[in-house]
Amino acid sequence: MVNLTRIYTRTGDDGTTALGDLSRTSKTDVRLAAYADANEANAAIGVAVACGDLPEDVRAVLIRVQNDLFDIGADLSTPLQQTYEYPPLRVKEEWVTELESDCDRYLARLEKLRSFILPGGTPGAAHLHVALTVVRRAERSVWAAVEAYGTEPGDGRGQGGVNPTTATYLNRLSDLLFVLARCANLPGGDVLWAPGGGREQLPGATP
Repeated sequence: MVNLTRIYTRTGDDGTTALGDLSRTSKTDVRLAAYADANEANAAIGVAVACGDLPEDVRAVLIRVQNDLFDIGADLSTPLQQTYEYPPLRVKEEWVTELESDCDRYLARLEKLRSFILPGGTPGAAHLHVALTVVRRAERSVWAAVEAYGTEPGDGRGQGGVNPTTATYLNRLSDLLFVLARCANLPGGDVLWAPGGGREQLPGATP
């Protein structure tokens, strides 16, 4: 049970913050950047849910994803260890499979894509495209943390590896957000990319 009785603690005024195992690390730590980006992705999806006028079934999927992203933050903030006094929450492969099923289900509603598309169309689609870019950044940040800390359990506070399934989840989530952004543009359709900004090719111009 979470019981927040005080918002400010002043413990981070020295440029450090606490991880999930209560060890402290720099606020510029790549591990911290990974779950900070996941938190930003969660906020971007929250804007899409609140302001995007999305269908109720899409909203339900996104709210489930928001809960998952909170769990991803908890996972990334807690280094992998060989043993735990209290086993922490970890992202599971089944969550990735769930996203893949969502992708397949919503993709079936769409026409085949024969061109690159631009972010935009409806407000919901535009917000989902923004969320998509943040999720992709979060995935990159997780891989940076994996490079720095590895994926093996540690034997001391703050020194354990990173759960790579968090990066896999974010990768599939970016796919799902792309599909849902296209669904948000139904029935009007996607905003298609026009090579060269749609400018007419002048005679004799180099392509």
